[in-house]
Amino acid sequence: MTDKRTDDTYPHDEGDGELTPAPASARAVGAAGTSVRAGDEYHSELPPHTFDNLAAALPESLGVPLGDGSRAVSAASAPSSALTRGSGRPAGAGRTAGDPSAHAHPGTHTIEIVTPQPARELAVPVGASGTAAAALSLGTGPTGAPTGSRRERTRTDTVAPESASMLTSDRLLEVNRRTRRAPKGGWNRFVYSASFHLINLGDSAAVRAHQAMDERIRKQFEGGARFVPVLTRKGGVGKTTVTALMGMALADAREDRIIAVDANPDRGTLSERVTKQTRSTVRDVVTKAASIGGFTDFSALVSRDETRLDILASDTDPLLSEAFDENDYNVVADLAARFYSIVLTDCGTGIVHSVMRATLQRADSIVIVSGGSVDEARLASETLTWLEANGYGELVRNAVVALNTATQGTNLVKLEEIESHFRSRVREIVRIPYDPQLAAGSVVSYKDLKPITRLAARTLAALVVEGLPAERRA
Repeated sequence: MTDKRTDDTYPHDEGDGELTPAPASARAVGAAGTSVRAGDEYHSELPPHTFDNLAAALPESLGVPLGDGSRAVSAASAPSSALTRGSGRPAGAGRTAGDPSAHAHPGTHTIEIVTPQPARELAVPVGASGTAAAALSLGTGPTGAPTGSRRERTRTDTVAPESASMLTSDRLLEVNRRTRRAPKGGWNRFVYSASFHLINLGDSAAVRAHQAMDERIRKQFEGGARFVPVLTRKGGVGKTTVTALMGMALADAREDRIIAVDANPDRGTLSERVTKQTRSTVRDVVTKAASIGGFTDFSALVSRDETRLDILASDTDPLLSEAFDENDYNVVADLAARFYSIVLTDCGTGIVHSVMRATLQRADSIVIVSGGSVDEARLASETLTWLEANGYGELVRNAVVALNTATQGTNLVKLEEIESHFRSRVREIVRIPYDPQLAAGSVVSYKDLKPITRLAARTLAALVVEGLPAERRA
């Protein structure tokens, strides 16, 4: 790097080893007594990217600060320990004002760039005493930066520890031919097998839709069981069948326990939709409530089908059926809430008996069953009106209507108009199609139902679950 002086009015070497003296008028005295000449010009042969460094090297008298907080110090204001460029002695040492060598290069300034070292923060515990803070400050160097141990410097930089649940397969396993799961679905599975596992198209659209529905049904709850009564003012519209279908769809998709309680005081038939494994009824639960200490004791009183749905039968003795009242239902409901996540209640045909009052007080959502005829639809709508008039308006707005299209007269009625009416009053409507197995009124095999019937049951279950609160209300 070279600088060339082009002002001939100042002493410079002409090449013969002698300096031409400069006129006295061309010299001026600086603030610190150094010779400063007006009109000094420098033509730099430096590349453009060094202009910022040259600007930073201007004398301090010009008051030019550096961008990073450092300052440029001239030889006049630099401490005596500053060394001249290219020499090992202090600036101005051994020179006098009359020494010709002092003005050998009067246009040369000695520059020292003083850049303060950024101080590193020392990790001091919150609330540390002054003595402790002072002791930690003893480890700082001449620039004020701490020289503590690496452990002390990085103590505050550690990341919060992860739980074991963070070590999932998706995170740890690299997806390749060996770790990627085989696809589900007829054509996609065939392509995967025919290509010797080289082509994996993933699951089919139908399989992905089924998995998405499962995720909706598997919504998690906190704070105890959720109660969903199934009711209507008219009998014979398939209320018991809808209860069994919805319970089977819930139990088949979810991992927790689901129970359907037959609270019909007039001899219900819910237990006849599954293979009976016990002759116990709600009356036995009320009688043995004090001796039921765990789920094993309670499970001996219910019947379980292939989907893991538990069903608690109603009284079969007509002389005892009227004895099942509000207090009895509360005993059964309290025990069911200890062992199950969702409790479905088949409420029977009436809505004014005492069991209905206890059922609605616990309800988190309701399902209204309507047939496809004119009178069945009208009675279902009147059920909503009765609920609104008795302080259950919130349940009505969150209700789901199951429209059973297997009843008589459905082919003569405009189902779209019925749906339009209920859509103005409730949250959702689901059509339950005709299925020969359901029309028989006997044991229902969930896996043998028509695909469209299973889809309707799963849709009903997903809509009901979505309307249930994730956390228990205060």
